[in-house]
Amino acid sequence: MATATLPRLAETYQKELRPALSKSLDIKNPHQLPRLEKIVVSMGVGSAISDKKNIEDALSALGEITGQKPLTCRARKSVANFKLRQGMPIGAKVTLRGARMYEFLDRLISLVLPRVRDFRGLSDKAFDGNGNYSLGLSEVLVFPELNPDKYTRSQGMNIAICFSGHSDEKSRELLKAFGFPFHRPDVEA
Repeated sequence: MATATLPRLAETYQKELRPALSKSLDIKNPHQLPRLEKIVVSMGVGSAISDKKNIEDALSALGEITGQKPLTCRARKSVANFKLRQGMPIGAKVTLRGARMYEFLDRLISLVLPRVRDFRGLSDKAFDGNGNYSLGLSEVLVFPELNPDKYTRSQGMNIAICFSGHSDEKSRELLKAFGFPFHRPDVEA
């Protein structure tokens, strides 16, 4: 029986970041420390109303990026002005947990964000008040897994990183410890 290896970022969290966070946040109980719970990657495909191929492309791209089968999101209401009917597919999402979550975050920090054009760092104000962080990418082709010849239409995505800490400050400290590239106004490019 093969033993499962821990992703690099998960191992770093267990061995180095938890003790450091415990000391910096002055928290003795390890269960009160912030930790990653899940990452939700989603795509809204409004153009799927007129062209069904767009939702299939989005599902395929999301599957290649995350390594997991995406869930199709359907419209809850009918809206006549948008020619939208209840039940029509208009988006896709994937919820990552465990090893896949840490591997995705590692690839996001080390490979994807440096490939974003004119990248000057992420906002440190994109927390929701409960310690969860959200960011959006305007182009999915920054992921090296995707073939630009196959995905010719420009498509964006949203990434929501959910924490257990319920505090923006604790979650911000954990993301900084992971090496998240937050925008620093004192450094000009």
